[in-house]
Amino acid sequence: MKLRVTIALAFFAVLILSVFQTPVLADSTHTVQASATTGIKYSQAGTPDASHVFGCQKPASAIHCYGPDQIRNAYQIQSLLNKGITGKGRTIVIVDSYQSPTIVDDLKLFNSIFGLPSATLNIIAPDGLTPFDYSDPNMVGWSGEISLDVEWAHAVAPDATIDLVLAKSNQDADILSATTYAVEHNLGDVISQSFGEDERCVDPTLLKQQHELFRKATAKKITLIASAGDQGAAQPTCDGSSYSLAASSPAAEPLVTAVGGTQLFADLTTGAYGHEVTWNETATFGDAGGGGFSVIYKAPGYQRNVKGIGKMRGLPDVSYNAAIDYGVLTAWGVPNGVGYFYIFGGTSSGSPQWAGITALADQMAGKRLGFLNKAIYEIGQEKELYSRAFHDITTGDNSFTFTDANNNTVTIKGYNATQGWDPATGWGTPKVDQLLPLLLKLHSDDDDQGMDD
Repeated sequence: MKLRVTIALAFFAVLILSVFQTPVLADSTHTVQASATTGIKYSQAGTPDASHVFGCQKPASAIHCYGPDQIRNAYQIQSLLNKGITGKGRTIVIVDSYQSPTIVDDLKLFNSIFGLPSATLNIIAPDGLTPFDYSDPNMVGWSGEISLDVEWAHAVAPDATIDLVLAKSNQDADILSATTYAVEHNLGDVISQSFGEDERCVDPTLLKQQHELFRKATAKKITLIASAGDQGAAQPTCDGSSYSLAASSPAAEPLVTAVGGTQLFADLTTGAYGHEVTWNETATFGDAGGGGFSVIYKAPGYQRNVKGIGKMRGLPDVSYNAAIDYGVLTAWGVPNGVGYFYIFGGTSSGSPQWAGITALADQMAGKRLGFLNKAIYEIGQEKELYSRAFHDITTGDNSFTFTDANNNTVTIKGYNATQGWDPATGWGTPKVDQLLPLLLKLHSDDDDQGMDD
């Protein structure tokens, strides 16, 4: 049976914002997955003012949002950009499915509104570009993912080249083919994968091929990053009829840096960091940050002796803001034409931004750092280094509640955030200007890629 990968974090078109005209109020807010058959729903939010400030960037808004300035200040990225660490000379590979006919114009609008430099964007379809069907919710969903991935990787590393590698569909074999092309042609320094599914749903032959491909990528010092999922400690069952406790592939792969989710509370104007909690908006939007334990992969060497991790691979490794309320503004022209912005959430927001962070680190190092997890776990287990490099998230959990086919409310118990590593938020979120020098030092002290998986 052929299985479909769903966008790991069902992205959210929560608020619609028009740069050029006032939009019409549509149906109530609704979570949308790329493989779902329901249409996208959104609610009106207004237009930016003359200073390009959106209504959701004001405290009185019902749902809040951030632009690049706020995120870059909150996670201490801006100070590096000010010093010329902008990803220059590095390449970020983003693997997605289908295509977006508006991505070039969306990126230009995003840059214009937020004062970002133009980007070098290469669009590569190694198995052919699938014609876009505006009536297909699956394609429409993936087009939104493309906008989110490209724009926010660029926001973090504005001078990095972006290679958008498009699979002809979101079937596992097609995505693996596109990823294989990126690795075999050595396209970039880091690969971002904002998609996933229950690891048990992947055909074992494809899973083995994926693992061998990731070993090849790691040997080439290509960093692999993936989103941990949007249904908390659960994943959709293989037949799509329900949910069960599960870890997401490819995030569960030991050679991948898995990105979980938080809800970031920062100043809506300056981005000054306030605090974070585990991302869990199941009560309002039906989603939460992925995390848990693999039933396929044993705990790799870098996770040995880590409190809370037993015999099996634990994830996520790190986290990033994934909230819908306090999500990120993204230009997306497919639903209503170029000119509209939406608030996006989900851990698929974190994967491309961590890819951008990796591009900054590679520029600082003057080379590819490659596999990150070994150094990340060394930092996490050194108390002083850990507090310097990460925000430790200790509040909340990633339990997942849903309504089953019989209209019963079901909760899949997840995991609590605790001090240090936990299967809700990993080691937490980055203080980038402090984390990167530590990553560079650890990689220069020990260049072993840590492939004891």
